[in-house]
Amino acid sequence: MSMADKKARILLVDDQPSRLLTYEAILASLGEELVTAQSGEEALRHLMTDEYAVILLDVSMPGMDGFETANLIHAHPRFEKTPIIFVTGVHVSELDRLQGYRLGAIDYVQIPLVPDILRSKVAVLVELYRKRLELSALNLSLAGENESLAQANLALQTERAREFQALSETLATANAKLSSTNAALEIEVAERRRAEGVASQLAENLRALDRRKDEFLATLAHELRNPLAPIRSAVSVLRDARLQPEATAHTLDVIERQLKQLVRLVDDLLDVSRITYDRIELKREHVDLATILAAAREMISPAIEQRQQTLELDIAATAIDVHGDPQRLIQVFGNLLNNASKYTRPGGTIGLSSVAMDDRVIVSVSDNGIGICPTELDSVFDLFVQVDASREHAQGGLGIGLTLVKRLVEMHGGSVTAHSEGLGHGSRFVVELPRTLVAPAGTSIAEGPSVSVRRHVAVIDDNRDAADMLALTVRMLGHDVRTVYDPLLALDVIDAFAPDIAFVDIGMPKLDGLELARMIRARHGSHIRLVALTGWGQPADRARSSDAGFDFHFVKPIDLEQVERLCATSSTDERERHSKLSQ
Repeated sequence: MSMADKKARILLVDDQPSRLLTYEAILASLGEELVTAQSGEEALRHLMTDEYAVILLDVSMPGMDGFETANLIHAHPRFEKTPIIFVTGVHVSELDRLQGYRLGAIDYVQIPLVPDILRSKVAVLVELYRKRLELSALNLSLAGENESLAQANLALQTERAREFQALSETLATANAKLSSTNAALEIEVAERRRAEGVASQLAENLRALDRRKDEFLATLAHELRNPLAPIRSAVSVLRDARLQPEATAHTLDVIERQLKQLVRLVDDLLDVSRITYDRIELKREHVDLATILAAAREMISPAIEQRQQTLELDIAATAIDVHGDPQRLIQVFGNLLNNASKYTRPGGTIGLSSVAMDDRVIVSVSDNGIGICPTELDSVFDLFVQVDASREHAQGGLGIGLTLVKRLVEMHGGSVTAHSEGLGHGSRFVVELPRTLVAPAGTSIAEGPSVSVRRHVAVIDDNRDAADMLALTVRMLGHDVRTVYDPLLALDVIDAFAPDIAFVDIGMPKLDGLELARMIRARHGSHIRLVALTGWGQPADRARSSDAGFDFHFVKPIDLEQVERLCATSSTDERERHSKLSQ
């Protein structure tokens, strides 16, 4: 029986039997397998035994309600992509809808039900489920060339890998074969990514149910393409053999600036997630406000110079001490200065001033730009709210910068307000923060790494480009490096090389990084510092890497400063510092 002919399972969850009968009557014409449950606990038991294409879930159930049930379902890796339609018989507020969407809900339906609408929505989700199964089958077929290797046991694979490694060291002709194999793998990966992109786009279209979310997703795509376009062009330029050294340096500067913009976008999105779940933690210390403002000016000065704008300063002459998180405060004033520059015409003027008043300090960021409509002043700090993008001088953005500013200032015990006399009359943002009247001596924003010593470092990653770039970075710092692309060869290299530090990618085929870490710990104990590199950074991910034996957990991309600090400091000092950063 083909996937298209096989019946899909639909889970119907409601504590009222009469409603379950209604759901079955409406959905019976779809010809799928309908499974009923009268409580959240019963629904979870069904999920542990079978796979379901879609879940129809009542919000208001006694005991475990729909929201709690959905949270438990999507917390499990097997069911995190299973679509959920909430059913409710009461009025649903926007906050309730937002909570449902955060828990992974696809849609809401209201009692009384409209049979055709419910039937259509479920049919679409069932069809999407079948498409996902077909895509999975396609991925399996693409991996058919490796089927014989997959059927072999781990010992046989290891032996063949050793033989291949020995041949690659002695036969120069093996390089051509490896290059050809890599090209074929790249084509397969590109095809998989294209197929995943199609599926992702279908899911995104189904989730786009309100105007603000649609606007945010469109803006996010635009902001990501802006830096990607010059990066792609710069890569093409670097491939030209006629490129002069001066042009090479300029092209690398372009790539670095655009990568910093991409990292900033990702950081802003992560900050929004942390704000949503109250997970932002301030690392407070005593710092001079002038130092904070100077760092914020340095961060935004390239944009101001590019637009030929004037920055007028009126900074208090006396030292003003505040007790706060230096990096977060730099983020606050950097965002305000960036907004002022974006919405001010080229050649315009931006003002930055600070003044101390008793136990408060007031910082003002002003501009003579396009201004803010009076009706928008109250909502300008709301999440995803932007100045009307259709205006002449709008510069895009995700609409989250001012939300971050407001929340971070409030977490420091302060306040921020927006002022404008209307369109065309500029704007002014005023931040008030508590002032520390007596500051302890010897404070600073950051500490540099300890003096470096030459270390043995192993880099284990099946992504050759990522492994080679990290190895080159470590080698530039003056350390001995061994690079391993095949995780099955990692233990042999570690036995022979005896590294002090090992950078290990978590998501590798054949043998994942977590299992490899356990094997290294079993053989070498705690003599090697293990550093996990991954795209996942949630507390549960960090806990899994720690349980596997990793000393550190870094979310890609790891930057040069982090690598240098890991290689330079003692294992005890760095473990303590990383523990504080991960709390």
